[in-house]
Amino acid sequence: MSRGVEWEIDPTLDRVRDLVDVLGDPHRAYPVIHVAGTNGKSSTARLIESLLRERGLRTGLYTSPEMTTLRERIAIDGEPISEERFAEAFQDVLPYVRLIDGKHPARLSFFEVLTAMAYAAFADAPVDVAVVEAGMGGVWDATNVADGTVAVITPIGLDHTRYLGETIEEIAAEKAGIIKPGAVAVLAQQPVEAAEVLLRRIAETGAAAAREGIEFGVLSRDVAVGGQQLRLQGLHGVYDEVFLPLFGEHQAGNAATALAAVEAFAGGAPTRGEANLEAATRIAPGEPYTGGEEGQLDPALVRSGFAKSASPGRLEVVRTGPTVLLDAAHNPAGMAASVATITESFGFTRLVGVLAAAADKDLAGILDQLEPVLAELVVTRSSSPRSMPPGELAEIAEGILGPDRVHVAERLDDAIDRAIGLAEETGEYQGAGVLITGSVVTVGDARTLLRVEEGR
Repeated sequence: MSRGVEWEIDPTLDRVRDLVDVLGDPHRAYPVIHVAGTNGKSSTARLIESLLRERGLRTGLYTSPEMTTLRERIAIDGEPISEERFAEAFQDVLPYVRLIDGKHPARLSFFEVLTAMAYAAFADAPVDVAVVEAGMGGVWDATNVADGTVAVITPIGLDHTRYLGETIEEIAAEKAGIIKPGAVAVLAQQPVEAAEVLLRRIAETGAAAAREGIEFGVLSRDVAVGGQQLRLQGLHGVYDEVFLPLFGEHQAGNAATALAAVEAFAGGAPTRGEANLEAATRIAPGEPYTGGEEGQLDPALVRSGFAKSASPGRLEVVRTGPTVLLDAAHNPAGMAASVATITESFGFTRLVGVLAAAADKDLAGILDQLEPVLAELVVTRSSSPRSMPPGELAEIAEGILGPDRVHVAERLDDAIDRAIGLAEETGEYQGAGVLITGSVVTVGDARTLLRVEEGR
């Protein structure tokens, strides 16, 4: 961590490429499923890993950021590596890190070193396949030294505009960098501007394309206790009666994307190149795409893999009476998905929010999404140095919710206590809820304060 914060990037792969080279290219010791996008990356990566592990494969999973411990970012067979193994991985790469430091004007960054540690740990395990979430962007992201057999692009929106560009097209061009020649590109539903950029990259590289709503998608979904029941169209078949213990239409889309990624990994995509772009017919309920059964997965394994899946901090229920939800949404598009899910899946008669978010985010856009569903809001700060001071956040919030609905707490623990008290004011515990949101750090801090079990 002394190497600097990971959101300050120097856009080059030269340092990390030199580092993995002297480490013996550990990222080439196993196939990689690479995941980039703006929203849904971690959830989709976790769903992919759950399906792969259910198929009997030994998996590596690299995600970011962490919520409670840095070790969460490097998981093998679904579990964060141990403290001892984490320390060993760092000590193993440290001499080579110092060697590469001396060859470049800037030292290797925190994220570059951690990425090399993950690739080396996966090679040492060894894993059968690694699911790797890009940290930020794609083209210059340290993870992009690997060439993904399958490249997954989750929904793209405006976020990290200071680093990735101020338009959807610019951001999509950065994310598209993980699509390599010979890969299968699995695309979640995208804004038109992003889709055009991604499809151009696919055509340029000759990669195969699989698109949500065309080659795969959600055929039907029903709200169920503890999640939802899905009927999914995969690349090579239809999967019925799939229970997903996650809430919301966006998580159903993440599940469909994860399923297509694993099918592509197992048996390839149905078509390739430009012909794929011209010949596709959009999926409609009752009119599923039929790509053959060569890569179809065992439906029983799909059901059990998804049933065992989890995505901590994504509308996660951590207590009841009143219900307390943790959600890591940190941009307007992500918050819109969360709000839609809360409306669909939770019958709150009174919902109180707790918000702590980074100062460089579109906080007015986030609050615009929250305003219709919140009775009151407590603004506070997280442990992140990027967290906006509560007083400044309150000024923005009062302009959207009005001063009577906004409360200020300097500390997150006090904010949670205040929100629970406000939620309980009516005495109707059954319909009362608290939503703690704004960033992964906020959710991680709340998990610690509420003593949520690690890995839940």
